[in-house]
Amino acid sequence: MSDLLARHRAVIPSWVALNYSEPIEIIGGKGCRVTDSQGRSYLDFFAGILTNMLGYDVAEVREAVERQLATGIYHTSTLYLIRGQVELAEKIAKLSGISGAKVFFTNSGSEANETALAAALSARKANQVLAMRNSYHGRTFGTVAITGNASWKASSNDPFGTHYLHGTDRQLPAYRNLSDAEFIDACVEDLRALLAAAIHPADVGALIAEPIQGVGGFTMAPDGLFRAYKEVLDEHGILFISDEVQTGWGRTGEHFWGIQAHRITPDLMTFAKGLGNGFAIGGVVGRGDVLDGIRGNGISTFGGNPISTAAGNATLDYVLSHDLQANAAACGDIIIAGLRTAANELKTVADVRGKGLMFAVDLADPSTGKPAPALAAKALEAAKERGLLVGKGGLYGSTLRMAPPLTLSEAEAREGLGLLVDALRAVDAETTGTGAGA
Repeated sequence: MSDLLARHRAVIPSWVALNYSEPIEIIGGKGCRVTDSQGRSYLDFFAGILTNMLGYDVAEVREAVERQLATGIYHTSTLYLIRGQVELAEKIAKLSGISGAKVFFTNSGSEANETALAAALSARKANQVLAMRNSYHGRTFGTVAITGNASWKASSNDPFGTHYLHGTDRQLPAYRNLSDAEFIDACVEDLRALLAAAIHPADVGALIAEPIQGVGGFTMAPDGLFRAYKEVLDEHGILFISDEVQTGWGRTGEHFWGIQAHRITPDLMTFAKGLGNGFAIGGVVGRGDVLDGIRGNGISTFGGNPISTAAGNATLDYVLSHDLQANAAACGDIIIAGLRTAANELKTVADVRGKGLMFAVDLADPSTGKPAPALAAKALEAAKERGLLVGKGGLYGSTLRMAPPLTLSEAEAREGLGLLVDALRAVDAETTGTGAGA
């Protein structure tokens, strides 16, 4: 493994992150478990950054891809009719709830968000975008510009103006003592002030927002904020884009799309990650008049190709036929409730939050209460030592974020909860000096 790590560092850019002090190579998987090159098995609570939505070695997906491979047609491009692409678009358009919806497929969430921005700015003939603080929307030029987390902004050059709204920053002194209703009112008044004093509403194309912020550490606005924002936006004809790259397909348990918690239908929704269960696919679904309005010719060389849409159709069919949204709700309740109970005894745990199979734990210095990225790194390692893979993120890098496959069983939910709590207790004991470390 040290040889592969050395080769990686020699040819891969230094900014490409690797988890763990001793990174692992995953070479096999079945269900919700993976195996590394040393033969060690792990329960996977991060699923390739929410991408292996059904887990590993799923027969329905594998067989659908194999059937397509057997035709000899791996690729044609959008210059030709692709039956699987049309069938998948029909399913997503219907599930979106958007009237007259159309779908454009891409290779990733970044490309999907670029397309949505292009459609919104074209429709509005605008050059300004509203986004959320602590947000992340991708690593392309336009999506970096609207990302509201400085740690993930690779460039300071913006192709358009971006203005950041409040919504997930309840920790600020001005907001920390407000109720949800009071916080929503304060945020809406701030939006009205922005549109009245800082920018002209006619220059704004859209607000783009994640219902639950992914890289941001699964932080989220209180339910109802985006409905209140949309009421203001509608007064000016400003469009709403919901970035569902991480929250789509029932992951939150309570709804199929994350934005439905706010009781609105957006103008455009972007998706990617889990739809292909590991095969590269993304896209945007939205109002047909808005997507049709993108000017100039357009194709996608790889977006919506026969292989990825075969995987996408099989994955989406599996999610619906097995009611994985309900499973996400049930398993998420077990884990989140268990973490909250454990957190009462852990001085280094500052917060537990989540919906369905999308949950997070904030680590903080017990003496100061400040975010503690070093403790999150220790917890990441401690979980790995116990056979559990989790992710890390948040505004300060002090958050453990987890999103297991939606096929997680209740027994696996309890197993993973036990491993995670044990890791957190070990870090807590080592930090506070109350017991043996991890």
